[in-house]
Amino acid sequence: MPNNERESFVAVQKNGDGDLTTFQTSSGRVLAYDQALQEVQAGNIAGVNAFKGKDGETYIRGDADGDPTNNLDNLPTFS
Repeated sequence: MPNNERESFVAVQKNGDGDLTTFQTSSGRVLAYDQALQEVQAGNIAGVNAFKGKDGETYIRGDADGDPTNNLDNLPTFS
């Protein structure tokens, strides 16, 4: 699927510790972290990738493009 047809994350929700918990996609879908991770691993979300942390868990992170404004932590929040 071409990049321009893949969804992207446009907003996030965070818990009290500032950890990302929920993602809103460019099509308006709202995905819990586990659902979002599955979508990322399936290649359905543009601009992000999954990586395994030192603790052995898999996490979502934005692609390294040198632009801090599109980092997942800098996305707007939604309710």
